[in-house]
Amino acid sequence: MLSEALTAGIEPEAIYVTSAGFASLPEAAKAIYERLFEVPDRAMARISELEAPPGIVAIFPIVFTPLDELLGAGRPAVVLAGVSDPGNAGTLLRSAEIFGLPGAIFLDAAVEPHNPKVVRASMGAIFRLALAVAKPDDISTAAKRHGYTLVAAAHDGEPLPGFRFPERFLIAIGHERRGVAEWLPSYDRAVAIPQRGGGESLNAAVAGGIIFYAFSQQV
Repeated sequence: MLSEALTAGIEPEAIYVTSAGFASLPEAAKAIYERLFEVPDRAMARISELEAPPGIVAIFPIVFTPLDELLGAGRPAVVLAGVSDPGNAGTLLRSAEIFGLPGAIFLDAAVEPHNPKVVRASMGAIFRLALAVAKPDDISTAAKRHGYTLVAAAHDGEPLPGFRFPERFLIAIGHERRGVAEWLPSYDRAVAIPQRGGGESLNAAVAGGIIFYAFSQQV
């Protein structure tokens, strides 16, 4: 993760490392010696939230892209509306990047974008995507202002196999069972993943990945 951040050009504010962890440090991190601090194992156990700390903890500034700037680029983005599980949120970021959605917008009541579990699950995508936060009432207004179609993943949406993604779109992924309705007051279109089995719903991250892949096949 530290290598991913450094490769993305993000400068750490500080790096804490144990003597054992020093051997695993990327060379680029070793070069930032004025921000590199060696700590004993006991201190690392207190700093890290992991049960088995890897011996390296880095602190980075939190950076957000203004919503109008993100949408002004005209590129697709995922909207997290009611996604509360940090593992799902991080996986959505990872999948979004892989399938060509370079932005992510976290609505109020979604998980905090820089929750440590989100960061880890994103596998570095969080350092490369444009991230914005927005209130539910603001996202629809901003989408219209920038010529976007706001698409929600919903059980009663258009079947995904025949769905054509608009030129400019945002895809909103919501709660696994309750969808986006409680967190997104309005949207323009809806898309659904057809199901064959009897399961209640797909995991939010899995559903998002399927929809992102379908989009990538139309580019």
